[in-house]
Amino acid sequence: MDSQLLRDRSKKFAIEIIKLVDHLPKKESARIIGRQLLRSSTSVAANYRAACRARSKPEFFAKLSIVVEEADESLFWLEIIEETGLLINDESIRLKNESTELLKIFSVSRRTTKNNND
Repeated sequence: MDSQLLRDRSKKFAIEIIKLVDHLPKKESARIIGRQLLRSSTSVAANYRAACRARSKPEFFAKLSIVVEEADESLFWLEIIEETGLLINDESIRLKNESTELLKIFSVSRRTTKNNND
C-alpha cells in the first residue's frame, strides 16, 4: 500500500476515533478509557507520518515499531469499550475492524523492513 494512502488512512482513523470518543457515556471509566484511546489512535497517525520522514532505515524501523504498538493499544481500548458495553454500535465495530487491519498492515511492513535490513 502506498505510503500516502496509509498516512491518509491512519489520519482518518484518528479523526473517526475522536468522534467516537465524543459519543462515549459521560462517566469516569469512559472518560479515562476514551483518553487512552485518543492518545494511542492519534499516535498511530503521528508516528507513521514521522516514519515516512525518517532519515535512515533504523529510524524508520523504530518509528514503525511505535506505530505497531500504538495500533495494538488502540485495538485493545476498542475491545475494552465493546466488552464493557460502554459503546457498541456499527461505528465502534467498524473502527475495531479498521484498527485490526491497520495493525496487520503496519506489522507486515515492519517485518518486511526488518527482513530487508538483515
